[in-house]
Amino acid sequence: MFQTARMRKLKVITLDQYTDDVVGALHEKGIVQIDDISERIQQNPEWAQLLKPSKATPKTGKIASLLMKTTGISETFGNVLTEEVGIKDMLMSFIRPDIPVKKEVESLNTDDLINRAESILKEVESQTKVLEDKLSALDDEKSGLESNKSLAEKLINLDMDLALLSDTKYTSTIVGRMNVESALKFKDEVNSITDKLLIIEEKDEDKVNEIIIIVTLNEYKEDIYSLFRKFEFEKFDVESLEGKPDKFISYSKTKLEEIDKETSQVFAQLKKVANKWDDDILILKEQLEIEKERNEIFATFGQTEKTIMLEAWVPIKEVEEAKKIIENVSEGNSVIEDSDVEFDDENVPIKHDTNWYSKSYEFITDLYGPLKYGEMDPTVFLSITLPFFFGFCLTDSFYAIIYMIIGFIVVKGIGKANKTMKDFGKVFMMCAFWTIILGLLTGGFIGDFLPRFLNIPLPTVIPAIDAFVHPENILIMAIASGIVYLNIGFIIGIINNWKFGDKKEALTSQIVWFILEAGVVFLAMGMLVPTIGMIGTYIGVALLIVSLGLLIYGGGAYGVMDIFSFIGDLASFARLLALCLATGGFAMTVNILTEMVLPTQIDGVLPVILLIASIIVFLGGHLFNFLFQALGAFIAGLRLNFVEFFAQFFKGGKNIFKAFGSERIYTKLKD
Repeated sequence: MFQTARMRKLKVITLDQYTDDVVGALHEKGIVQIDDISERIQQNPEWAQLLKPSKATPKTGKIASLLMKTTGISETFGNVLTEEVGIKDMLMSFIRPDIPVKKEVESLNTDDLINRAESILKEVESQTKVLEDKLSALDDEKSGLESNKSLAEKLINLDMDLALLSDTKYTSTIVGRMNVESALKFKDEVNSITDKLLIIEEKDEDKVNEIIIIVTLNEYKEDIYSLFRKFEFEKFDVESLEGKPDKFISYSKTKLEEIDKETSQVFAQLKKVANKWDDDILILKEQLEIEKERNEIFATFGQTEKTIMLEAWVPIKEVEEAKKIIENVSEGNSVIEDSDVEFDDENVPIKHDTNWYSKSYEFITDLYGPLKYGEMDPTVFLSITLPFFFGFCLTDSFYAIIYMIIGFIVVKGIGKANKTMKDFGKVFMMCAFWTIILGLLTGGFIGDFLPRFLNIPLPTVIPAIDAFVHPENILIMAIASGIVYLNIGFIIGIINNWKFGDKKEALTSQIVWFILEAGVVFLAMGMLVPTIGMIGTYIGVALLIVSLGLLIYGGGAYGVMDIFSFIGDLASFARLLALCLATGGFAMTVNILTEMVLPTQIDGVLPVILLIASIIVFLGGHLFNFLFQALGAFIAGLRLNFVEFFAQFFKGGKNIFKAFGSERIYTKLKD
């Protein structure tokens, strides 16, 4: 519970003929992490004499190609079947997500799966390709029409056949737009090129620009283009336009309506195909993904002429099961060696081994970073203190009831389809639980709603810890929590450093603070307790001197500065009081403003308006407080763990255990 899972290293040698089955069985079970030994073979001369790096199977490329096709079809079907949803539908998908019903499938070898995939894809593509090509052609035609329609709208003031603007054998026509000032300068300068041209001008609708049409001989075309570049000229491509602008626009609108209608018809046909084949494509896609992963893993193995060697990390609890799988599948034709690993091996992947309650918090620990193999796992402490700190910061029971409901909906809704969301929902429910408890004890229930509006005191309040009557007691509780939690961190740090042989670090980074704390206690007792008197003072001073010496021993003269870091870490727990008062204070302010606006009696129009305004102030203010303070409380709880607690002991590693396993969402193997 307080340690990461002990790992064992499996070394397996088996005959070629059993390798596919061994890999498949291990992949289905998902209890080992395959270790890549291909580079080690190349770098180690002794290994290189016995083994050569294996390669991904020859069928890997074919499987990848089929998977790419299947993924493309799946995405097409997804786009076709996805319908626009409103807020209600979005909420319902969150509360009651569609959970795929897993279909039983047979275990197929690579060749059989390839044949099945080719057969399904051939049949599906025969129905979809024509429709997709038709949709693509319609889309291109629509884009072209919309572009030309937009251009015709810019030329709407021209009362002429737009086909006349096309180039001829001897003349070139340039059509475009530029601002009025530039147009004047252009006309002055264009005469220096030639006077054999025709210029037609029309004011644009924005009155800032004007449409310019120039007809000139072909030999002057490039020179005129060069001149246009000086004046930010926007050229219009009018080659595809014909007829008068208004008629062309009318024709385009009619044609676009026809295209939209035809597109809807083709889309409906494609949707029919998608409804028929979508489940089969999703199943095939999943099978190909699994097979691709299995075929690619061979590149991490070593091989001889007739055998394959692989290495895998296995949690010690799963070693016997992994061995049994390999023995059964290979019919006893394999050699398996399992060995323990040292704590100083940095390549060992880390797997949490917490209890049922703390398991939901593992992903939060991993946000900080992977642990080092063998160091104590702080997830259990995090799972206790994070909800407690959250509740300490928030301390409003009514808000917490809503948080509890939200967490429950997440767990029972989207959590069924997403493990991380399920874990987060559980964490949120526990945060809400502590908030309810602490809110009832400190007097938080929609701020001071009950005594202010109903004249009913909250019966569960303990007067000594009423946040607004005795904030000093809340501060003492916060600092006391900090002292206890930091000392737990120091104990974990001592255990970690002692285990890894770093005794100086344990002495100067953790044990020193216990000595300093003892010195402060003896010094205080010597001053406050007459019976102890000078003896306590002398002991306290001696312990303080020892602690200062240890700090200097560990970090030199600058080591003394760590005292300020320790004080800073301890003072950080005062934020629990600050956020507690912030939540209650804001809620109380909202209630006061509501009371000020709330009419004493409903008689006439003005009191009704004031009543509505008071409801808006009340709901809006508490909604903001509800959301903002929850975010602040969660961040504060994370900070006190990540910055103040983890910093006292966390060593950190490189790798998180990633099981070589098949992720089946749509399928399950037949027994």
